Amino acid sequence: MVFQLTEEIGFPDPRLGEESGIFAIGGDLSTERLLLAYQYGIFPWFDFRKKVPQWWCPMQRFVIFPEEVHVSHSLRSLINKQRYTFSMNRNFEKVIGECGRLREHEEGAWLGEDIKKAYTKLHELGFCASVEVWDGEELVGGLYGVVMTTNDAGTRWAFVGESMFSLVPSASKLALVFLSRYMQRHGGVLIDCQIETAHLKSMGGRYISYDEYLKYLGKEGQI
Repeated sequence: MVFQLTEEIGFPDPRLGEESGIFAIGGDLSTERLLLAYQYGIFPWFDFRKKVPQWWCPMQRFVIFPEEVHVSHSLRSLINKQRYTFSMNRNFEKVIGECGRLREHEEGAWLGEDIKKAYTKLHELGFCASVEVWDGEELVGGLYGVVMTTNDAGTRWAFVGESMFSLVPSASKLALVFLSRYMQRHGGVLIDCQIETAHLKSMGGRYISYDEYLKYLGKEGQI
C-alpha cells in the first residue's frame, strides 16, 4: 500500500508499505518532516524532475557496522601511502554538489536543487555531515549523510548515508573507511547504506530486519 501524505507532519506505519520499500508519496522536504522520517528509518527517494516526494522504508535494512568495515589489501596499501587527507564538514556544499553533478543526467536522478537545499539546512542545524577526501587542496571524493543520536544522552549515533562520489579511484571507499574509524572512536553504532550495492557489500554491508534497525536507532513500535 502507498499512502498519500498531507501537509500534516506525520507518517503512516511503513510496515504497511510495498515490498519494494515505498510506502508514501507527497508531503514536503521540510526540516521537521525529514527529522521525523529519519528517526524511524524513512527516507525520500524520487526523480527530482517529477517534484513529488516518494518515501521509502525497506523492511530489510542494508547496513554496515563501523567495526565490521572490510578494508581490502589494495585499499589498505592506498591508505598507507598517505597521499590523501581527510576531513569532516570542511566543505559540505561542495560534497553534495559533486554528488548531484555526477548523476544529474541519469534517469531517475534524485539529487536536485530541492534536495540540496533541504539537506544543506539539516547540515546547518547539525543533523547532516560530510566526509571529504583531499589530494592536497583538491577535493577528490567524499560522502554525506544524516546524523541521528540513538540515546537520550546523545552520546551514541547512527549515520544514514545519502550519497558518495569519487573523482579518483577508491576515493569514496577511503571516505567510508575514515567515517567508520571516526565512528568507532566517537560513539557511532551504525551506518545505514539504504540501498545494497556491490561496492558497499564488498566493504562489509549486510542486512538486518527493520525491527532490529529501530533498536539501534533507540526507537521501537510505531511512529
